[in-house]
Amino acid sequence: MRVGILTGGGDCPGLNAVIRAAVRAVEVEHGGEVVGFHDSWRGVLEDRWEALDIERCRGILPRGGTILGTSRDQPYQEADGAQRVAEAVERHRLDAIVAIGGEGSMGVVKDLHRDGIPVIGVPKTIDNDIAETEMTFGFQTAVQICADAIDRLHTTAESHDRVLVVEVMGRHVGHIAVWAGIAGGATLTLVPEDPFDVEDVCRRLLARHRRGRWASIVVVAEGAVPVEGTMELPKLEVNRWGHEVLGGIGDVLAGEINARTGIESRTTVLGHVQRGGTPVAFDRVLGTRFGVAAVDAVADRAYGKMVALQNDRIVRVAVEDAVGHLKVVSPELLRTRAVFHAPDPTAQPPG
Repeated sequence: MRVGILTGGGDCPGLNAVIRAAVRAVEVEHGGEVVGFHDSWRGVLEDRWEALDIERCRGILPRGGTILGTSRDQPYQEADGAQRVAEAVERHRLDAIVAIGGEGSMGVVKDLHRDGIPVIGVPKTIDNDIAETEMTFGFQTAVQICADAIDRLHTTAESHDRVLVVEVMGRHVGHIAVWAGIAGGATLTLVPEDPFDVEDVCRRLLARHRRGRWASIVVVAEGAVPVEGTMELPKLEVNRWGHEVLGGIGDVLAGEINARTGIESRTTVLGHVQRGGTPVAFDRVLGTRFGVAAVDAVADRAYGKMVALQNDRIVRVAVEDAVGHLKVVSPELLRTRAVFHAPDPTAQPPG
């Protein structure tokens, strides 16, 4: 067996665990070899690679990032991209390429499979928004980093009687925000799935502080949006991949809270610190399970499949079923979040 492997999209804690597991499974169980392509599909197109073996992968399990490097480039940006990927598979005598990445990368896996190229997908995103899998590795690490930061921010907020707005990642979904908000005891948590009314936010915060509470933590996902007409947001830039460059909602929201309530409000943007550093144990184990399962899928010639976590089992799903729509925060978890929100002082009691 000869397997190619690459990591695409944004870096993520747990990527090296997948690489390490796949290499060990190929070498120990199949007596095979692994070709690691550098910088995602760019390495495939430019034939930049290295041989990966158990010795090369020693010590990488607790390391964040990816030893192979990553990028957001993909073969269909080039007119002959798919053909060059097929040529790379032939040149390196690969049984398949295992692509580890987010929704964009899984879309490439879908298209390459359609074009007859042997590929297997491994879902990766700290946003936890890929459909057909209950969890993606990196998510739990990001949540833990955010929860730790919120714990620290509580004390400084209390010392100064401030509102602290904590901006976390979450382009289209609020999984990180909801989990971190619940774990960190946030006063309010704002997510893309549920547009917020800034007047309602300010009313709840003002009532809380008038009752003598010293501080409030507002967690906001970077992709959260206000109810139309309630708050103006700056126009966002678009990068070369056609994605809006998010970030800044925290500053805007803190400014609005400060102006409307008179309570001193500050912003903490956690940004890329959520992606970095050592993965937590859960992400190391899930990444390891995914890596072994991906090699099993290559051995079974289950091309066009994505490994996934369902009911604590690693299964295979058609990658086409996992792309084209995002896994949003469940209504049950949104309700749990709302139970711990600061109450609306104008609301009538139930019954």
